[in-house]
Amino acid sequence: KKKKRKVIFKNKLNNLWIKTPSASLNERASLPRINSTQIFPFLVCVTVIYIPLMLFGLLGNILTILVVWLRPHMRSSTYLYLSSMAVSDLLILLLLPLDLYKLWRPRPWPLGDLACKLTMFLSECCTFCTILHITFLSLERYLAVCWPITAKTLVTRRRTRVLIVCLWLGAAVSAAPVLVMVGVEDGGGSEAGADGGHREKPDRRECRCTHYAASSGLLSAMMILSNMYFLIPFCILGLVYSLIGRTLCLRPQSSRKDQSHRHTVKMLGEKHTHASIHMHV
Repeated sequence: KKKKRKVIFKNKLNNLWIKTPSASLNERASLPRINSTQIFPFLVCVTVIYIPLMLFGLLGNILTILVVWLRPHMRSSTYLYLSSMAVSDLLILLLLPLDLYKLWRPRPWPLGDLACKLTMFLSECCTFCTILHITFLSLERYLAVCWPITAKTLVTRRRTRVLIVCLWLGAAVSAAPVLVMVGVEDGGGSEAGADGGHREKPDRRECRCTHYAASSGLLSAMMILSNMYFLIPFCILGLVYSLIGRTLCLRPQSSRKDQSHRHTVKMLGEKHTHASIHMHV
């Protein structure tokens, strides 16, 4: 009886191993798949949300870039951040049609391995860049409200431009592992037919995270980095806006009515709007 129990236990372990990602492609291909009719309503809902989001986002970000660069008097440090952030969001929105295509037709991937790597890298890079812009714009607003004299001497257009370039470079370096993590895998080949011959399998090339990224720990490291990109800016935003609100509340009533202070509050409201939009995207 003990030997039979051991055999049954080993068989159960083998069955579990077959269902894990480490199993071969042929074994995983034999597992039951979700019927396409079950996810069709979900795909329709996502498409209905994506298309208006993309159209309004493209319009809003293009107008932001045009207004800032066609009006020299609006090229302050704050609007330089907003225009650079609009470029980042514009690139993300331009990749939305490709994301929709992958949702409706995940395989075969028609654009090759290089396009797979570049599109995924660009999406990740722009996401990181937007988060960095939101964080540093909040810090700039904090200096303008809480330390106005220091902000006038420290925050200049030239330094803001240099900092924006550094933000783009930092986002690109952070997203660089994606070029190794993703690729086109699970290529279709030939398999034995019922008559003993060979027939072509359907093309199953897919742009996705590779087996190497999962086995080497690169995927786990990238997930930790992505979580840090969310948690650290979130804490900074909470602290900065708390200090800004505290400073505005402690100021005299006459000072709050000053035009410069009202302009600061207006920009703070714009910042909140942009932050909520980017987190949604």
